[in-house]
Amino acid sequence: MMRRRGSMVRWMIAVLAAVALPFAAQAVQPDEILPDGVQESRARALSAGLRCLVCQNQSIDDSDAPLARDLRLLVRERIKAGDDDKAVMNYVVARYGDFVLLKPPLKPSTLILWLSPLALLLGGIWMGRKAMRAPKVEAGAAAPLTDAERARLDELLGPTHS
Repeated sequence: MMRRRGSMVRWMIAVLAAVALPFAAQAVQPDEILPDGVQESRARALSAGLRCLVCQNQSIDDSDAPLARDLRLLVRERIKAGDDDKAVMNYVVARYGDFVLLKPPLKPSTLILWLSPLALLLGGIWMGRKAMRAPKVEAGAAAPLTDAERARLDELLGPTHS
């Protein structure tokens, strides 16, 4: 029994590793990597905060999209040109807007991005409370028939069912 459990644990670890391995891979190609390790680490840190405009929920470091590659190269070009981190980010935001940032700043133009999750949560709570307060209709309870409805029913069923 103990041997069987050990092999099962190893099998589960292997399956989890096989499933998780593709997610751990970075999309950065070898020809993109800067020779200076300090500059490359800056480029990776900046790229982690930039959204792939094609994939939208991935950083440009994690995306294989051609536009993400272009953005990674652009970041590295600006770093090689001597720009500091803030200047690189300002340059990218000036070209692509705040949407390119995975964490956009809180300002009037991005207010909807920040408030929409709260609005959805409050709307869901409101709808849930409204549904819970709705009057319960019992299966057997029906509204009494009007005189016109009773007359029509008697006409259809005959006078014996009155």
